[in-house]
This record gives sequence, C-alpha cells and structure tokens, in this order.
Amino acid sequence: MTVRTTVVVATAAVALTAGFAAPAMAAGAGDGGHDATRKAVRAAVRDGVPGVTLTAKDAGSTWSTTAGVGNLKTHAPRSADDRYRVGSITKTFVSTVLLQLEAEGRLSLDDTVEKWLPGVVHGNGHDGSRITVRQLLNHTSGIFNYTADETFGRTYFLKDGFLEHRYDTKTPEQLVAIAMAHQPDFAPGTSWKYSNTNYVLAGMVIQKVTGRSYGEEIRHRIIDPLHLTATSVPGTRVTVPQPSSRAYSKLAQTATGPTYDVTRLNPSLASSAGEMISDSADLDRFYAALLKGRLLPPKQLKEMKTTVAVEGIPNAGYGLGLMDRKLSCGVHVWGHDGGIHGSNSVAVTTADGRHSVAFNFNGDWSGDTDAVVEAEFCGE
Repeated sequence: MTVRTTVVVATAAVALTAGFAAPAMAAGAGDGGHDATRKAVRAAVRDGVPGVTLTAKDAGSTWSTTAGVGNLKTHAPRSADDRYRVGSITKTFVSTVLLQLEAEGRLSLDDTVEKWLPGVVHGNGHDGSRITVRQLLNHTSGIFNYTADETFGRTYFLKDGFLEHRYDTKTPEQLVAIAMAHQPDFAPGTSWKYSNTNYVLAGMVIQKVTGRSYGEEIRHRIIDPLHLTATSVPGTRVTVPQPSSRAYSKLAQTATGPTYDVTRLNPSLASSAGEMISDSADLDRFYAALLKGRLLPPKQLKEMKTTVAVEGIPNAGYGLGLMDRKLSCGVHVWGHDGGIHGSNSVAVTTADGRHSVAFNFNGDWSGDTDAVVEAEFCGE
C-alpha cells in the first residue's frame, strides 16, 4: 500500500503523494522474469488508467513495458522514454542533498528549524525552535500539511479552481504561511503524519545553508554526476519536456465524470515537496545509486534508512525521504511514490540496489500501483 501524500489525490483532492520502499532479494531476471509485471501493467489500464510506462533493472539487465495510450485524442501509445511529473519522489532528492550537507559538516539533522529559518515556523502553536531538520525529513514534526487546507484544495485540485489557477506561481513562503494558519497535528516528535510543508521547509533550509536553490543543488549534486538526462527541476515551467505523454485527471472528489487534460500547470504549487520531472530509467539509476552508497557516506545512508512506523500501513516504515516496505513474499524495497495532477509514479529498489523498478500512470484516479510492485518483486 502506498501512503497517500501527494500534490493531488483524485479522490480526496487535498494531499501530495508519499511512497513506500524496503531491502531485499530480487525476484525474476531478464525478459522472462517480468510476465507478472506485464500483466499488472495491463490490468491497470483495464482499471481505467489511460497509459502506463515502466522500466525495471535487474542484475545489469534492463526491461521496459508500456500499455494504454499517452494521448486520449490521438491514441498515441506511451513510450518507455516518457518523461513525467514525479510528485513526492522529489522528497528523496531533497533529503539526499540535506544529508550530503550534513556529511560536509555544514548542518546537523538535529539543528532546529528556527536556527536556519528564524521566525518562519510560528503561530497557532507551531514553534520552529522545537522542531529539528530530522523531524522535517521523517514527518514527525507535527507541522500542518498545506495541501490539506480546504481553500488550497478547492483552488488547485478541483475543476473550477484548477482551470482558473493552474498557472499561478506560489512561493515557498506562501505555502508555509498556509500551513501556519492551522494548528499543528501533534507536538514535535510524538507521532507521524505526512506533511508536504515539511519538505517545502527542507528546500528553504537548503537555500539558507548553501545560498543556492534546492533545485540548483539537486542538479549539481545528483542530476549531473549521475547523468540523469531526463530529470529536471522545472520551477515555474508549465510544460513537460519531450518525449512525454499527456496527463489526465477527473479534478473531482470522485473517480467518475469528465476527464481533463492537466499536463500544463505551474508546479510551484508543489515546490520542493513534489515539483520534479524524470523518467523511469533515470529514477532506477538514482535509487540504485543511492542504495549502493554512491551518493551518501555510510553514516548518512544509515540515518536515511532509520525508519519510524507509518500509521495505517503494515510492514512499512518511513526514513528520511525514503520508505521501507516489506512485500507479501518477504522482499523489502526502498523508495518513494509520488502523485501530482494527472500523474501517479512509483520508484523502488532492493537494499543492494541491484533490482529496481520505476513506473508512471498518466491518470490519477484509478489503478493499483501496489499490484505492479508486488508483481515485479514477488511474481513468478
């Protein structure tokens, strides 16, 4: 099961998507080992997802499959090379940068938010002097999730609001201010609840520590070194680079009714909680490199993989922008999922980084992502 924590959940229209993940042994290898995955992808299309693109890497071999369409008007198929909005998968990139900064001695995970962002987290019971950077990254801060604000939801997730405001620019400060208008969900460190505000603040901390935007740091520290040629931090750019498919949503609190093309939007509404764009091959490469220790020293990778319990999801734990999930066959996968208007994505890998899968649904109202992950790692 995934944790529904995205910039757009079609049935609730209020939250940005968090994911799942965990360590373990790989299942099948080569084209012959992916029959169950192919069937799960096709089942998602039968369930109503317009189209799916997926790439898996296992013991050095790469396998891709697609199903359905990338454009409902032209019926053009999806491509294995499709770029797409990855939503909350952005969080793993942001956390990786902060852990690199810790390894360099430029900050501590136990620093308070107030130290780096004085006066930003305050009001209605919020107190940045009682919240650490670590608590932002593992969602134990108690800070209200700005995407759960009713006005924000009506403005950016439901039809009338979205169609009028899809090109609005929102600053990180504006997004945090929405959260500060609400009371905290709990006292810092006493519970767990997914909040996109945590990662907006994390991006702001990166800017304060380095003097450069979180996007610039991700490009410098992760995208360029790993040669992630399909990965970008769009900022306010409303388009998705080619090759790509269209993205579709119901823009409603139900999974029925008209379908809208929501491909073009200003992703600043997601900020460092979920604005990035990538493709499946790049996501496989990123998570494999991360779990193999190519991006973080052992100490920081251990901190990233130190998890807290995730309420409502058995056999799962949330680390620092990385989730551990034990699948039905006992395999653990580590990674994240991400949802944003018209896009539902998952990227996970085994603890040794040898077996990875990343995929995208270009519709946000149907389809079982868990079934695809189970098929890839547990299917016969």
